[in-house]
Amino acid sequence: MNRREFLIASSASVAFGAPATTSATVLFGENTVPLDKVRTDAQDLWVLAKDLPKINDFEVKPQGACRADVCIPLSKNLKNGEWFNLTGFARKIGETVVADQNVWSFGEIPVLRGGFYNSRIAPDFAVPDRKGRVVHLSDFRGKKALVVTWASW
Repeated sequence: MNRREFLIASSASVAFGAPATTSATVLFGENTVPLDKVRTDAQDLWVLAKDLPKINDFEVKPQGACRADVCIPLSKNLKNGEWFNLTGFARKIGETVVADQNVWSFGEIPVLRGGFYNSRIAPDFAVPDRKGRVVHLSDFRGKKALVVTWASW
């Protein structure tokens, strides 16, 4: 186990072993969602089902947790009355979760990004060119494009 894996495992085990709490912060994509009412147990974060749309755009419906045209059936261990097991749902759909001191960070949802892998079409984005003009990736549709990215961390 390398240092990064150890730190992730350590912080996850600390949060999972924490006593029940009444508030938490959930990170997903570009969203930071403070929640005033949550429940935690040995390894799970339970949120109010009504809070799910503001966390990850899913909505609890009779057919399951739905977002756009994707619906994922829910078992009884994921929904309990008004409560929704957010970490249990993440495990079911293959989403990564890291938690530390009542902050829960959720990774990408594989079932939602699958369309890009299957179609081999990158999602559209816009960036300024060297002259400051906004350029969209879709402007190059049908042409070869090299996209170079860099991050400081």
